[in-house]
Amino acid sequence: MPKIKSNSGAAKRFKKTANGFKHKQSFRSHILTKKSTKRKRHLRGTKLIHDADKALIQRMLPNL
Repeated sequence: MPKIKSNSGAAKRFKKTANGFKHKQSFRSHILTKKSTKRKRHLRGTKLIHDADKALIQRMLPNL
C-alpha cells in the first residue's frame, strides 16, 4: 500500500490551526500602486478559510 501524499502546493499555502486552516490573502504581490492604502491594509495578514472549503483542504492535506 503506497503512502498517502499531501498536495505540495496546498501544503505551502495553508497552515493548520485550532480553528481550521489559515492562508495569506491574495491580490497583494504586485501592481500595488493603483490599489488604495486602505485596500492594501485590509489585505495584510492571514485569514481563515471558509467552512465550505474546509473539506477540500482537509482532503488535500491528509497528514496535517
